[in-house]
Parts: sequence; C-alpha cells; structure tokens
Amino acid sequence: MDLRQMEVVVAVAEEGGFTAAAQRLHVVQSAVSSTVRALERELGTPLFDRTTHRVSLTPAGEAFVPAARATLRAAEQARSAVDAARGQLRGRVTVGTMQGVWADLHRPLAALRAEHPGVVVRLRQGAVTDIRQALREGTVDLAVVALDRQQQRGLVTRLLAREEMVLVSAPGRVLGGAGAGAGASGRVTLAEAARLPLVDFTPGWAIRLAVDRAFRAAAAERESTFEVNDIVAASELVRADLGVCVMPISIADRFPDLDKHRFDRHAPSWKVMVVQPRGEAPPAVAALLRHMA
Repeated sequence: MDLRQMEVVVAVAEEGGFTAAAQRLHVVQSAVSSTVRALERELGTPLFDRTTHRVSLTPAGEAFVPAARATLRAAEQARSAVDAARGQLRGRVTVGTMQGVWADLHRPLAALRAEHPGVVVRLRQGAVTDIRQALREGTVDLAVVALDRQQQRGLVTRLLAREEMVLVSAPGRVLGGAGAGAGASGRVTLAEAARLPLVDFTPGWAIRLAVDRAFRAAAAERESTFEVNDIVAASELVRADLGVCVMPISIADRFPDLDKHRFDRHAPSWKVMVVQPRGEAPPAVAALLRHMA
C-alpha cells in the first residue's frame, strides 16, 4: 500500500465516482479503476459498491478513508517540515468558506503568495454545516465562516468581524406599514418583514441560520417566497421586486442600486471567524493564519 493508492481512494470517495476522481487527479479513468482494484485485492475486501448510477463506500471503505486522509495529512506535514528546515515552505492549504466572505480573503492570500510562492491554496465554498463537517474530517485545513456557539465546539476560533444584517429591497419599494416610502434610510421591524415576500437562503447557510434565529426570538412567523443558494440570484430577485432579502451589511453593500433598511431592534447578526481543528497547524496553514487579522 502506498500514498498514491490512498490519494486515489480518497478522491473517488470525495468526488463520488471514478470519472470525477480521474478529472481531479488529471489521469485517465482506467488508471483510477486499476489502482482501486489493486488496493482492494491487497486488502482482501472491496472499498466501493459500484452500480450503474453511483459509487458508494462499503463498510470497509468507510473505515479506510478517514485513516487514509490522516496518513496523507501526516505525509504532507512531513514534507512541509523538511521544506521549512531548508527555508522553502511548500505544501497545500485547503480553505473552506461561505458565499459572501471569500472575497475578503484576497489580502491574506496575496501576502501568503508573496512570502511563500510554493504553497498552493485550494478554496472550498459551501454551506457552513458542510464546512464544519469538513473541518472535523480533515478535508479542510481552516475556514472563514460564521458559526454559532454550539457549532464552535471542538474547534479553535478567532473572531474577524461581527456585523448586523439589513433588509434589502428594490429601489423605492414601499414596505407596507413599516416606514412606508422611507426608501434606503427606512427602518423595519421583524414582524413587518415577516409579512413581506421573502427571498431566503437555503437551510444550512449561516445567513439563514441567523435569520431563522432572529425571527424565532421575535415570535414572528414567516414563509419563504423564494429560496436560493446564491447571493447574486437573491439580488436579482430583489432587483426585480419579487421579494426582499435579509443579508449582512457587507454583502448588501455590493449591490448599491438596492435599498437597505435597518431593523429597529433585534437585528439578525453573524460573527465571521477563522476556524481550525485543535492541535498544531501544519507550517503552510500557520503561515496563512499569520496573515489573517
């Protein structure tokens, strides 16, 4: 058994198939299939159940993949340690992030690139619940996300920013009984917002979790008119006056043509933080963390 075999099996498991794994590894599919078969023969058991429509891990595969990931991480750390001793930091850093915050990473990433051009950074965008699980599984080295207190358990966190959310509407939209006609400077209550057609983000998004929590605390029942998993799509629905949307101020500011209405009290909010698993960070990860203020 060697590291390449482990890398191939992990790629098939994470990509959900042999073709996608081959594309990720930049090899032909037959090479991936033969590598997996050879390892399965060596282990004396199949790692994958193969059907016409999907590939899934067997119980043996479920046990093998986490151990393989840990071995690959240890090998990467060993290489990084040698490179650091030679004054040449190399390796890969996988950063998980959510829509809406990844653009804020450009400064630390630029600084890391200038200091250590041999370090490769991979960005993985997803829902906060998926990123949290990836941190625990070790498929993400660190993340820039918004987590509540319960989600932070078992992880090391450092606060980057805390911000309130605003209600975004089409230009000039009259918000019913709440500050009607107040335009971009008008304020609105959560109860009034609940009566408007709402563009919500999908469950699992940090914005959605914060908004759900705020409406529950205000005892304001609401129904989603639209549910999207893309910030630009949400802004287009709002721009067409098909609904209003609650989003952090920093994201709302990216759409200057839309009106922004602050909540008069109990506004939804989120805390954006750098998150990493417990334990000593590999050299390349530590180098990126130093550039994150």
